[in-house]
Order: sequence, then structure tokens, then C-alpha cells
Amino acid sequence: MTDFTTDQEPIRIVAGTGIHEIEIRKSRFIGSVTRATSEDEARAFIESVRKHHWDANHNCSAWAIGPGQRWQRSSDDGEPAGTACVPMLEVLKRRGVTNTVAVVTRYFGGIKLGAGGLIRAYGQTVSETLDAIGIAERRPLEIVQVRVSYDDAGRIEHAIRASEFPLGDVRYGAEVTFELALEPDAAQRFRSWIAELTAGRAEAVHCGQRFVDVPV
Repeated sequence: MTDFTTDQEPIRIVAGTGIHEIEIRKSRFIGSVTRATSEDEARAFIESVRKHHWDANHNCSAWAIGPGQRWQRSSDDGEPAGTACVPMLEVLKRRGVTNTVAVVTRYFGGIKLGAGGLIRAYGQTVSETLDAIGIAERRPLEIVQVRVSYDDAGRIEHAIRASEFPLGDVRYGAEVTFELALEPDAAQRFRSWIAELTAGRAEAVHCGQRFVDVPV
């Protein structure tokens, strides 16, 4: 399997796996999206949708994978050439998402849509599905940890949760450790804030960097 993930720069990606259905002139269009970090993963997802909707008229697909959407593929799956795959891929490109695969399943309702109608329908389905599931930006955030005594832990945890700073893991050992993933400017503000809150008894320690999915 070829892995097309990237840990070098922020990327936009679908927030998760999900489906969204619309009806256009009695035809059902079911959008299915998920994350995929390789062509093998993308093909496996497409095949799973195809098996689930084995009785559908079409299961059209498009994916963009890798930095800058480097690897792109799409399929009309029997629809007139370019009426499904092109608008589907264009939505992924326009929305700037990568490591994302979309499948649009069509159950024909008996009314022909024409080339223009199909282009609009397939593009609309992918766009609405992305809106329904959401898009996240995978950003490099600074990981900071604060270690405090059990006597201070309750007060400090309450203060962090009430602040602008999102609290991540809380671990209990010889001391209580609070971990946060923050943008660089927020990390600097947090250091000053925690020092003031604890009168200098606690320090926010830099513990590396992690890519975190942030909703956009």
C-alpha cells in the first residue's frame, strides 16, 4: 500500500465518515464520504458502498489524496462521460479537501435529468454531504503540559475549563498532569496565564508538536 499522508503542513480533510441523501426529480442521490490516506483505502471504501448499494443504477466516485491533492481519481460508473466524476472532483478541489473520497449513489427515478442536470445533481450531492459531515483542518499544534499537586488540581482544572484554552488529557500520577494542544500564540498566552493563576508555582512545559483536527 502506498501511504499518501503528510505531517509536514496543514491540510483540510473531511471531518469523518457519513452519508447525506437528496432527491432530485424523483432520483435519489446518496452521498457517502470518508477519509482515505491511500488509493487502496479509497478503492476499498468505494467497493464497500458499491456492495451496500448493489441494486443502484450508479455508484460514481471521486477522491483526492496527498499534499496539495496530488493524487486524484474519479469515475462516472456508467453515467454519460463527465457528468458525474468531473463535478464531484471539482467540489473536492474547490473545497480544498484532501485524503478524502466521495461516492454518490444514484437510484434512477424515471425522469431524465440531461447532462446539465446530472452535473448539477452530482456536484450538489458532494457539496451538501461535505457540509453535513463537516470539514476539519489538520494543523500542527504545540503540546504543553502542566503538573500540579492534588491540592491545587481541582481549582486549576476548573479555571482551565472556564478559560479560552481547550483542556485535553488529564493524567493522575504522583502529580496531576494537564495536557493542552494549542496554537503557538495561544501557547504563549497560556504560559503567562497559568503562571499568574498559580503565582508562579506551575509552569507550562513544551512537549512537542502534534497534528490535530480542528473544525473549520
